[in-house]
Amino acid sequence: MDDPYETLGVKRDASADEIRSAYRKLAKLHHPDLNPGKKEAEDRFKSISAAYDLLSDKDKRARFDRGEIDASGAEKPPERSFYRDFGDAPGGGKYRAGAGFDPDDLSSIFGQAFGGRAGGFTSREFNMRGGDARYALRVSFLDAANGAKRRITLPDGNALDVTIPAGVQPGQILRLSGKGMPGFGDGPPGDALIEIDVEPHAYFRREGRDIHLELPVTLQEAVLGAKVEVPTIGGAVSLKIPPNSTGGAKLRLKGKGVAGGDQYVELKIALPTDSEPELESFLKTWTPHHAFNPRKHMGGK
Repeated sequence: MDDPYETLGVKRDASADEIRSAYRKLAKLHHPDLNPGKKEAEDRFKSISAAYDLLSDKDKRARFDRGEIDASGAEKPPERSFYRDFGDAPGGGKYRAGAGFDPDDLSSIFGQAFGGRAGGFTSREFNMRGGDARYALRVSFLDAANGAKRRITLPDGNALDVTIPAGVQPGQILRLSGKGMPGFGDGPPGDALIEIDVEPHAYFRREGRDIHLELPVTLQEAVLGAKVEVPTIGGAVSLKIPPNSTGGAKLRLKGKGVAGGDQYVELKIALPTDSEPELESFLKTWTPHHAFNPRKHMGGK
């Protein structure tokens, strides 16, 4: 099996963030959903997922670096013949040349060969939990905000249904218990770890549980006030714009954010792109009753 560091294209001293970044780039490039019918991409995606599964686990990575497990996560026996450990140890006379072989000590021998895991491996069986399988799932802004159900096509052609909770954040990991790699022997399967990537929205922006939106309004609506329709993550609602509202003013829609948060609407005054002769004529002769300098805070006169 390929070296996981080489598979992800990172150095052996790479940080956890560097490993995560390399995995995400490769996973997006080789994901089966983006390469339908391409066996090479499917195999590459499997290798990338297996490599990240090992290197993203601090303990597994350390054991791999020490040579205790191989790239697949399987145990590696010590380099020297393990029976010598028993023969050379005090009281190890059973394993001297010509000595009888005692079947009762088989479990001890196998335990020594496989890292001393008591009860993990016997002469009759080897039980081990399956590895975790990692996948990347890109969802829309609204699905992340409101929650949804999506299906992932796995490298082997099977499908995995994923419930996206409302308010999920970019980079958040969803764990699906028992949906990972199959175990060995009677060992349980691993888990499926789904890393969420959220697409940006055309006009919504999220900060924590709050949603922010820039809303264009006409000069007439800003000066005279109006009721306008405003989009929210749950659908359009009516918003009252107070008279004499200025550009940059923020209005709050309580409870219209993510999971009980609020939505903040910032007004942006939009002027007509075509010529408006009546408006131009009025402004040429209009004198405000109250002098107003919008640049006063900048030192203007």
